[in-house]
Amino acid sequence: MAEVLRMPEVAANTEEAILQSWNVGLNARYAAGDPIVTVETEKAVVEVEAEGDGVLLRLLVDAGSTVAVGTPIAIWGAPGESASAVDALVASLGTEAVPMAASSASVSAPQERATPTAMVAQAPTEAAQDKGERLFASPLARRLARRLEVDLNGVVGSGPHGRIRRSDVEAAAARSAEPQEEVPAHPREDFRTTATSAVDPRFVDVPVTRMRRAIARRLTESKQTTPHFYLRAGARVDALLELRRRINAGQGVKVSINDLLVKAIASTHGIVPAMNVQWNDTSLRQFSGVDIAVAVATDGGLVTPVVRDVDSLSMSGVATATKDLIARAKERRLRQEELEGGTITITNLGMYSTDDFAAIINPPQAAILAVGAVQQAAVVEEGAVTVASVLRLTLAVDHRSVDGATAAEWMKAFVDVLEHPLQILL
Repeated sequence: MAEVLRMPEVAANTEEAILQSWNVGLNARYAAGDPIVTVETEKAVVEVEAEGDGVLLRLLVDAGSTVAVGTPIAIWGAPGESASAVDALVASLGTEAVPMAASSASVSAPQERATPTAMVAQAPTEAAQDKGERLFASPLARRLARRLEVDLNGVVGSGPHGRIRRSDVEAAAARSAEPQEEVPAHPREDFRTTATSAVDPRFVDVPVTRMRRAIARRLTESKQTTPHFYLRAGARVDALLELRRRINAGQGVKVSINDLLVKAIASTHGIVPAMNVQWNDTSLRQFSGVDIAVAVATDGGLVTPVVRDVDSLSMSGVATATKDLIARAKERRLRQEELEGGTITITNLGMYSTDDFAAIINPPQAAILAVGAVQQAAVVEEGAVTVASVLRLTLAVDHRSVDGATAAEWMKAFVDVLEHPLQILL
């Protein structure tokens, strides 16, 4: 029996995603667990696996489309499914489905890796919209149009085959808004600013990317809902730098200071396990292994892939895993599961000569460690002033899951590990 394949919620609280590519051709057999479609979220690329054996009988969404979660994207079932049954199922989906131009032969005649584009029919033209025929718009675009009081009959979609997207509604609101001397208390006020900026040579409005919107939303939620408190410390790292020099003198994987810090965090979590937790509203989840997120700056924005089981990895294993995640993050090839989990994030701006800074926690993690640059500083040792390499650290902690004394104990232990770095290798 033919069934509907819908856009899955591949990441928590995701409203829409881009259908990047179909990995299975029309009427080509696949098995349970095979990746049948690749979906791009705000920060990762996810391969959606088949729940059971079958074939794709009809493709409802073209590759490259932005699709709301829950929207039908294909019809699947057993080989030789009745074309009329598939047609009836597509017709029953209503306005959320893109109608197919394929004939009944497209269901019964097997094809090898069929091109999805060829299987998607044209959406109604603007003239058809004027006649009151069905409008093809994403659910998100429809909700936004109602809120901004935009008539979708006057909007030309930029999506595949004329489908109306959220950006089309926003652009229509900007075009219809006229500048006023008083600041209006209307949801369109931001779009009035955008519309007038086009004729003002002093600035330009750069469209916000999906990733930047996700970052803005997550960080705003964190600062609004997570009670942050901060601890600051300085660590002498001359011995740590010497350890790195000796490790890298060999022929193995080169280790960065950040790699040593990641391993040092894992060692400290072993000393103070009360920091190795996540806050889940109704419970405090305590972990036995240590998973640590590493902040990576990409062209599109910040991502935080997670290095798994750092406590059980060798120093070269940490370096290898981190380098792989960083490389794939910059190429936007991370999987969604690689961005989830962990109890702490490390973010390092030392390479930009930043002295110190504070960062925002990534819930449900318990903390984030902000690392500045290694600097030469005067320190007192046994009553005498000497020069040492000092690293400035700022630990932001979620007060719901960790008390101040526990975080202070952790910071003290972390500084001790950095100043006696052979502990990292144990």
